[in-house]
Amino acid sequence: MNFLLIVLSGILDIFANLALQKSDGFRHIWWGILALILVGCAFLFLAIAVDNGMYLPVAYTLWGAVGIIGSVAGAYYFFKQKLKPIGYFGIVLVVVAVGLLHS
Repeated sequence: MNFLLIVLSGILDIFANLALQKSDGFRHIWWGILALILVGCAFLFLAIAVDNGMYLPVAYTLWGAVGIIGSVAGAYYFFKQKLKPIGYFGIVLVVVAVGLLHS
């Protein structure tokens, strides 16, 4: 159950990042407010998972990995943003770190 809470928290973080991008630096205030609400909900689910017994370093690492990889995919899909080679290297490091965390 805690793992699902972390994944849900990561998904909310992805949508928060996309809404923040859409807000264009809070020029579109409603997108900015939506981003703040989504971030708050993401942290709430993260806190619930930790409160239910998941270790904070594990929870935060998984949450960050889901958020980072999902935000990159969402930015590419919705905003046509592309990564530089160093960005791809960073994604590989995140995946390796999560793999090491589970081993």
